[in-house]
Amino acid sequence: MKRIFKMLSPHRFVWLFIFLVIQAGSILLIPTIAADIIDKGVAIGDIDYIKRYGGIMIIVAVIGFISALLNVYFSATESQRVGSKLREVLFDKIMYFSNEEIDRYGTSTLMTRTTSDVLQIQQFMMFVLRLAIIDPLRIIFSAVLAYMREPQLTFIFLIIVPILVILIRLILKKVSPLFRSLQVKTDRINRIFREGLTGIRVIRAFRREDYEEGRFNEANEDYKETSLAAHVYMASLMPIMILLASSTSILIIYFGAQLISIGEMEVGNLIAFTSYAMNILMGIMMLSMIVTMLPRVQVAIERVFQIVDTKDEILDPKRPIKADLDADTVTLEFDQVNFRYPGAEKLALEDINFSMKQGEKIAIIGGTGAGKSTLSRLLLRLYDIESGSIRINGMDIRQYKQAELRHFLGFSPQEAVLFSGTIRDNLTYGKADATDDDLWHALKIAQGYDFVSKLSGGLDARVEQGGSNFSGGQRQRLSIARALVTDANILVFDDSFSALDFKTDANLRKALAPETTDKAVLIIAQRISTVVDADQILVLDHGKLVGQGTHEELKETNEVYKEIIESQMRGDEI
Repeated sequence: MKRIFKMLSPHRFVWLFIFLVIQAGSILLIPTIAADIIDKGVAIGDIDYIKRYGGIMIIVAVIGFISALLNVYFSATESQRVGSKLREVLFDKIMYFSNEEIDRYGTSTLMTRTTSDVLQIQQFMMFVLRLAIIDPLRIIFSAVLAYMREPQLTFIFLIIVPILVILIRLILKKVSPLFRSLQVKTDRINRIFREGLTGIRVIRAFRREDYEEGRFNEANEDYKETSLAAHVYMASLMPIMILLASSTSILIIYFGAQLISIGEMEVGNLIAFTSYAMNILMGIMMLSMIVTMLPRVQVAIERVFQIVDTKDEILDPKRPIKADLDADTVTLEFDQVNFRYPGAEKLALEDINFSMKQGEKIAIIGGTGAGKSTLSRLLLRLYDIESGSIRINGMDIRQYKQAELRHFLGFSPQEAVLFSGTIRDNLTYGKADATDDDLWHALKIAQGYDFVSKLSGGLDARVEQGGSNFSGGQRQRLSIARALVTDANILVFDDSFSALDFKTDANLRKALAPETTDKAVLIIAQRISTVVDADQILVLDHGKLVGQGTHEELKETNEVYKEIIESQMRGDEI
C-alpha cells in the first residue's frame, strides 16, 4: 500500500488535504450555526440575528460545496493517474517478459491484473482520498463538539459506537476471504472465456459448444455465488446503520427532551447534538466500507506488484558490446548449444553446432517436436540457452543489448501475427522510415503485390484485429514482407512458407534469392520442396542434429531425411 501512496503527487495531495479540512469544517459548522439561530434567534424572535447568521450559514454551505467539488476533482485526478501509471508500468514490464515469464503466469491472469486488478486499486484510491481523511476528522471533531455542547448525552455514544464497531468487525471477518477468492475466480472466468474465443472454430468443428458452455457456466456460477455472499454481507451494513442511526436519534430525543423539560438543555443544542451523532455514525460507516474493500484491494496490489517485481530471466549485460549494425558482413554460429524448457527433464535441443555467413541460405527441417522453432526462439533470446553459445559476428548474443541484437534479425514467425491498423502500419513495424517503394518491393518478393494492389486503399487498406479479413496465405505473405522491409542482416523464416501453395512457395524462393546475396537466410520448414535449394540443410530429430548437407547428399545418406521425403511424396520425384 505504501508503494501506491508514493505514486501520488505531493503537490496535489497537499491541496486535497486543505480542501478536505475546509469541507469537514463546513459540515461541522452548519449544525453549530443552526443551533445558535434556534436558541438566539428563533427562540426570542430576533429577525436580524436569524438573517445575519442565516447568511453566514449559506456562505459556509457554498464554501463547503466548492471544497467538495475540488476534492472530487483532485481525488478523481489522482486515482486515475495512479491507475494509468500502474497500467503503463505493467504493460512495459510484460513487453519485456521472456517466454518463460509469460508461460509462468499465463495470458489470462496478465490481462486480469492489468485491467481488473488495477481498476480495483483505482476505485479504492478514489474512496481513500475522499473519505479516509475527511471521515476521521468528522468523527473526532463531531465527538469533541458534541461533548462541548451537551456532555450529559455523550453516554449514548458509549452504547451505540461499540455495537456498530462489533457488528462491522463480524461482517468484515466474513467478507474478507470472500473478496480475496473473487480475484482468483475472475482469472478462471477470463481464462475459459479467452479459450472459448480463440478456439471457437475448433469448438464448433467438434460440436463442443455445450461442453464449453457448461465449463463457463460452472465457473460463472461459482463466481456468482461467492460474489453474492460477499455483497449480501456488505449490503447488510446499510440496514444496520439505519437501525443504529434511528436508535441513536430516539435515545438523543428521549433523554434530550427530559433535559429540556427541566431547563438543563436548549432546543438548538439538541438539534446540533443529533447532527453530530449522525456525523459520527456516518463517519464510522464510511470508514468501515473502506476497511471492507481493503482485503480485496490488498490482493489486487499484491498481484500487480508481483508482476512488477518479477525478476527478468533474460537481462541485458551490464557492459554490453556495441552492435555494428552497418557491418558489410555477417556470421551466425551455434556452438555446442543445449537448451531445456523451464521445469522440463529432457533437453529440447542438444549439442547443436552449425555456422553460416553472408550470402548463405541454411534450411532446418525435422518432424513435429524436433526443436526447429525452439532454435529460432533462442536466436531471438526469447529464452536463454543452458550451455554453449550463439554468436553473431563472433560475439555471444548475450553480450549485446536485446534491442540491438534484434536489429540484426528480420523475423517471420510460423503463426502470422498482424496488428489492427493498415497494411502500411504492419509492414513498417520493424522499420518506421521505410518508403512506399520499399514496401511495394518487399510485397513483390513476398508474392503479396497482386492482392494488396487490388485492395481499396492499397497500402492503407484496413487490417482487422489479427488480420481476420485476410486468408491464411495472405497473412503469411504480409508477415514475410514485414521481415523483408527491416533490411536486417539475418532473415529468419520460422515455417512461414507453410500456408503458401507450392507455386507461390517456389515463386517466393526464386524472388528471394537475388535479394539476399548480402544476407544470411535461415529457413525453418517442414516441406521438402521449401528446402531443396538451400546451400545447407540441417536435419533435426528429437532435439538433436542428425544430418547436415545439401539436398542431394542427405537424400542419399540420411535416413531421417529420406523418411521425411517418403512421407511427403515419392522420393524419385524430388
